[in-house]
Amino acid sequence: MEYPYTPIVTYAIPAFLFLIGLEFFLTRKRRKDVYSVKDLIATLKVGTGAGLVSLLSKAWTVFLFIAVYEFFNRDVDGTRMNIMGYASFGFAWYIWIICQLADDFSYYWVHRANHEVRVLWAAHVVHHSSEKYNYSVGVRNGWFTLFYKPLFYMWMPAVGFHPVMVIVCLGIESLWQFQLHTQFVPRLGFLEKFMNTHKHHHVHHSSDLEYLDKNHGGYLNIFDKMFGTFKDLDESKTVNFGVLHPPETNKLDDILLHEYRHIWDDVKRAKNWRERLMYIFGPPGWSPDGSTKTVKQLQAELAIDKSEMQMPEKASVAA
Repeated sequence: MEYPYTPIVTYAIPAFLFLIGLEFFLTRKRRKDVYSVKDLIATLKVGTGAGLVSLLSKAWTVFLFIAVYEFFNRDVDGTRMNIMGYASFGFAWYIWIICQLADDFSYYWVHRANHEVRVLWAAHVVHHSSEKYNYSVGVRNGWFTLFYKPLFYMWMPAVGFHPVMVIVCLGIESLWQFQLHTQFVPRLGFLEKFMNTHKHHHVHHSSDLEYLDKNHGGYLNIFDKMFGTFKDLDESKTVNFGVLHPPETNKLDDILLHEYRHIWDDVKRAKNWRERLMYIFGPPGWSPDGSTKTVKQLQAELAIDKSEMQMPEKASVAA
């Protein structure tokens, strides 16, 4: 069979549940800030739903990757040839490494788009909506992201990576991402120079203004550093987790749909089609009159405030 498919993440689910349960019971007495029972129940509902939805999304992902691979990589006398004139990639060890790098590149851009395009943020905000940070957040995933995420990876089977290889790399990425969601792993030394580690992911899940929209990488941080979205954690400060505008309740529909409702409200009061499209496809927080602000606008204001606070200090030194 040319396309055997083993869903790695499916087999990892018992390990996910074990780690969630272990962390929950170990922190109940000493670190009550790590878990909330109501929040955990809501998260498990979201995660269970995401697991069921993933049965459809996995089928869609496999179909899409195979269709793209078959179209761009034709069988010529028993050899797969890419339409650009070279032999499609095989399963050599170095191809696996290149594929994993390509996977992380794709993950970076879909993850960044999830934060910078409002209609995508409406799906992804589910993952960030908890004000707690623990292993359970690793399964608190938006249901709708599962269907458009593969579109950002289509180029990989198109250029010659075998669909099975791409899907396995996606699974490895998911395993790494899950285990990042804990507060109890220390700094990892040299690895932090190029890998996306637990402390870096604290930044990504923070609702503190200076940390917003940072550290989008999967298991590497090199693309964040290349494209200007990397931010290290300042461990001298307390991190606040969550989002600026969380859902009003822990009800499942509020968690899944609250940002879509806000988009609809904004679109209804928009004055023209440009405003409607910007409310949907522009960055979260965009408004035509500046009544609400994007993350970049808020961070620019924060930078100005900090520079103004430092000016009197410089002046007194000069005096």
